Amino acid sequence: MLQRTHVVPDFLTQAARALFALAFLCVLSSFNTASAADLNGYLSKIAPADFFAGADRFGPPQGEPPIIPAYRGDQLQGFVYLNSDFANAVGYSGKPIQMLVGIDPKGVLTGLKLVEHKEPIVLVGIPEKRILEAVNKLIGADLGSVARGAAPAPQVDIVSGATVTVLVIGDSIVRSATKLIRSGRLGAQGSPVAAAGPRAAKAIDAAKSEVRDWQTLVGDGSVRRLTLSVADINQAFEKSGNAVAAARPEEGAPDDSFIDLYVADVAVPTIGRSLLGDESYGRLAGRLKPGQQALVVAGAGRYSFKGAAYVRGGIFDRIELIQETNSIRFRDRDHTRLGSLAADGAPDFPEIALFIVPADFAFDATEPWALQLLVQRVVGARDKAWVTFDLGYTLPETYLKREAPVRPAAAAAAPTAKSSPAAAPEARVPTTDEDPLWMRIWRADALKIGTAMLALGALTLIFFFQNFLVRRPAVYTWVRRFYLLFILVWLGWYANAQLSVVNVLTFTNSLLTGFSWEYFLSAPLIFLLWASIAAGLLFWGRGPFCGWLCPFGALQELLNNAAKALKVPQYRVPWGLHERLWPIKYIIFLGLFGMSLYSTAFAEQLAEVEPFKTSIVLKFAREWPFVVYALTLLAAGLFVERFFCRYMCPLGAALAIPGRIRMFEWLRRWPECGSPCQRCANECPVQAIHPEGHINVNECIYCMHCQELYFDDHRCPHMIQVRLKREKRMAMSSPSMRSGGKGPNTIITAGGKPVGASPVDAITPSATCNLNRKPRRQS
Repeated sequence: MLQRTHVVPDFLTQAARALFALAFLCVLSSFNTASAADLNGYLSKIAPADFFAGADRFGPPQGEPPIIPAYRGDQLQGFVYLNSDFANAVGYSGKPIQMLVGIDPKGVLTGLKLVEHKEPIVLVGIPEKRILEAVNKLIGADLGSVARGAAPAPQVDIVSGATVTVLVIGDSIVRSATKLIRSGRLGAQGSPVAAAGPRAAKAIDAAKSEVRDWQTLVGDGSVRRLTLSVADINQAFEKSGNAVAAARPEEGAPDDSFIDLYVADVAVPTIGRSLLGDESYGRLAGRLKPGQQALVVAGAGRYSFKGAAYVRGGIFDRIELIQETNSIRFRDRDHTRLGSLAADGAPDFPEIALFIVPADFAFDATEPWALQLLVQRVVGARDKAWVTFDLGYTLPETYLKREAPVRPAAAAAAPTAKSSPAAAPEARVPTTDEDPLWMRIWRADALKIGTAMLALGALTLIFFFQNFLVRRPAVYTWVRRFYLLFILVWLGWYANAQLSVVNVLTFTNSLLTGFSWEYFLSAPLIFLLWASIAAGLLFWGRGPFCGWLCPFGALQELLNNAAKALKVPQYRVPWGLHERLWPIKYIIFLGLFGMSLYSTAFAEQLAEVEPFKTSIVLKFAREWPFVVYALTLLAAGLFVERFFCRYMCPLGAALAIPGRIRMFEWLRRWPECGSPCQRCANECPVQAIHPEGHINVNECIYCMHCQELYFDDHRCPHMIQVRLKREKRMAMSSPSMRSGGKGPNTIITAGGKPVGASPVDAITPSATCNLNRKPRRQS
């Protein structure tokens, strides 16, 4: 027995080890074949003729990364490859945008196919067709000339709402093709780069650490500068060949500053200590992994290098870090806002950002790199043109150490015409507005902000004086309808300030990855709405937003009001079923929240369960499946009021959870409510009142219909009793009653009791609570 108990585990252990070793070998082999397998998998879905006219077959993969030759008979037409195998192609989603690229032996692009992406471009309603139309303009470009340096790199047109996606695709195509051409793998016509010979390793010398002033840092190239005037920008758009963009020049004097941009690698001890100060540099050094770099970018002038895209989508789309064929755009999780620079004599920049270069980005600080600035110009309602400027950076030799002598690299990148040379002129103090970016955004949107604050103030007055309004049902009904119409038209369709569960996911993600007030302050209307909702949760729960400030909720209710006016039948969901349907929205929210912890981009795609973007932000100008989905939900709301709000809205579920902490109870109830009276429960438009009479704050939208009934002495059974008793007392105390007269107010008595005067006495709460049993609503 003892022997048996030892033999079996040993056997199992050996078997497990063998299986593990086999699995490990399989994984290793998969690394060598994954790329080719992916490429072959994509090629199975297309034809050679999609890239080369007359091509009829593909050959076997060649080399690593693999390229696939395409033939017409036995004649080579060109090659097809996967862009992400050669160059960075990561967009918003954090996943590669996979493009098949066709290129002939001379280096001319012959075809492009988008085969896979995880981009949430559908969130803003940008059809893939528009993306492809912009990118397909690269077809026919001679990238052989670009690889030889004889021509500038071709550029794609910006698609508004998908700027980063289009730029990532365009850049990856150009850079991958250039890298492939320079490798000489296209054949005899290719242009391989001459071998550079062995090079000694270079590294940053951590032993060199001192503090220098601003003028010294700029003068020796530790800080590099790009300065652009209004004339520079206008000339660049004129040279771009876009007549529409050139016809809309930047306003102002030609020598006015457009942007004054500076960049430095603060992972280098001397530069970091000088610009950040010893304490801040020490904290930064503790965060960085071995070899990881961090950049400080500072700017002044009328053009922001940050823009506002990082607020909406978490990515900085106006600057890009480029080194050889690799490039990356920073995300909000890589960013920290700085208030000032510590170096003596440093200007007070309105924008200073610290970016940590992601550890998985192959970045060598000892080699030349560039920060590319993208300048946009609006040329239509949804279209933009753009030009780029490179701010080249090469770390001064004084910060480097070498292990062996090396000859200088033959192809060292030189600064662009706009880059500062090694001895750049002293930076001038910016003369433009020096307030933080979010302050400038608030000033620019002063009219919208003022209007929103007036609307929020009006809603606050409505809530605090609700008892005054609900006693006048006709007035209250029109006040509510007018307010909902304003929220729908102005806040939703005009200002596009429709909140979404994506905002909740983004806020949660920021708490986990690094909270920044500037991130949220840069979207004034969204910030104001969330601030008002936070206050409203303490006073009233989720009702202020769901019932008053949600444009899609307003659209549902107004359409339902119109349906009632047109006698469209209204259906009341049986309480037992209703009670089991409303948890669906909580399940949806928890699913989105859990997914956001794994992939925020994928969670944003799943958040399309909200029809807000289709119906409010894009006003139904979208692909037909999204429009059909939104219209279906609105159609359901014609028969079941606020159908989506009741059963599917994840944002409503997200707000209901903290809404439980409300500190006040503003909705009044009578002791008879629910026992026996069911009037309010039967007429609640969203069935938020339980049969036993209490209001479920998680479901209440604070429409105040129950408060109209509460004070109505012709519909509320309790108030009917109060009114009738009051009328009886008044009748008993009238002069005709006291004199025994026979006027119209005379009450005939018999045996000392009123006779015929009181059908009132025959009405009891049990009877009156069933008056007008059929649900009816005025608002």
